[in-house]
Order: sequence, then structure tokens, then C-alpha cells
Amino acid sequence: MCGRFTLRTPSEVLAAQFELPNIPALNPRYNVAPTQAVAVVRQQPVGRHLDWLQWGLVPHWAKDPSIGSRMINARSETVAEKPAFRAAFKARRCLVLADGFYEWQAILGTRTKQPFYFQMEAGKPFAFAGLWEQWNGPDGLLETCTLLTTEANALVQPVHDRMPVILPPDVYSVWLAPDMHDRGALEALLVPYDPAAMQAYPVRRAVNNTRNDSPECIEPSE
Repeated sequence: MCGRFTLRTPSEVLAAQFELPNIPALNPRYNVAPTQAVAVVRQQPVGRHLDWLQWGLVPHWAKDPSIGSRMINARSETVAEKPAFRAAFKARRCLVLADGFYEWQAILGTRTKQPFYFQMEAGKPFAFAGLWEQWNGPDGLLETCTLLTTEANALVQPVHDRMPVILPPDVYSVWLAPDMHDRGALEALLVPYDPAAMQAYPVRRAVNNTRNDSPECIEPSE
């Protein structure tokens, strides 16, 4: 699964990589957590647009939005069939912007877990494969999203058996296209990312507390 990530890349770099018409106003984030607002890119009739959606998908048929806290991830192997995700998989796909993510490794013989930080070489930004939904509630329209996961690659596997789906830039347009309904072609994109293009290191346990959102979260552990 993926339960925390970062987005600290300068706005102008994100605008260029994701072909955004405007440079977004973003503050560096070092500990993005479920139920918080996350930056996503969606395809609009006039081009791509960056929006802020709540992390934790709330299906349109949900009676209570609290279900979103249990829908932060969607397994790529079953996403096309699960009632909570299948409609969004067909027509409401998005890119969730990030430049790193965390996973926790259990320490044998203890109840302690060591957090690890995973990123691209040189800390380059990337995109998680995401889905989004709209939910109409008593307080108005709520837009939410989830991250797709797949089996871990060779770099992540010693820490966790799952990892988020990271999409290479050359498939962004395919994933975002609302008229793309080829299930097989979409599922073929949901694979582990090339471990040779990634790096990882253990970090301090400051990241364990969601109230900590500073560069300390990505500092190597002593």
C-alpha cells in the first residue's frame, strides 16, 4: 500500500513536466497523509488542469464520506471489478503528483517499524496512477481520489510487498484520456516501476507523526 508521500518540487518544474497551462501555487509537502488534500492532474476539454482532491475515494453511492479513509489505495489486480472503483477506472482517471513515498519495514523481534523513503534518481517528480470520484452530500460536492497499487519491485520488496503504481511520462495522455475504455491497455500500465530508476534510504521516525511536515521527515536515519 501507500499511505504517505511527498511533493516538494518547485511549481515551475511540475508545470513543465505535466504540461500545465499555468504554474500552480504549491507549498512544499514532506508528509502528505490520507484525508488531506492532494494535487492531481485531470484532463479537461481545453487541456490538463491541476486540482486539489481529498485523498481517500468516496464512491458516489456511499451513504457516509467516512468510507474514504479506507479507500486510500486500490489494488490494480481488481480495480476494474470492485464496485467502489470500477466506474472511476473506466472514465475518471488522474495523475497524483509526488516526488517520493514512504513504506515501513518491520524489525524482526520487535514491534518497531523502520520508515524508508523511495524516490526517483535525483529526486525527480513523478505521477501515481490515480482515480477520482464525486460525492454529493449535505455540505455540497466532495471530490476525492485513490492511488493504485501493484506488487513491489526489487527495490521496494525487502521493505513492503506492495508499492504504488508510478506511471512513466509517455503514458500520461493514455491514462488521462476520458474516452479511453480499453481495459486491457489500461491494466497493462499498472506494473511495478523500474527499480534501476529509483533509490531508497531509511529515514527518521519523525514521519510517523502526520503532524510533522518538514524536511526532517526525509532526513536519513542515524
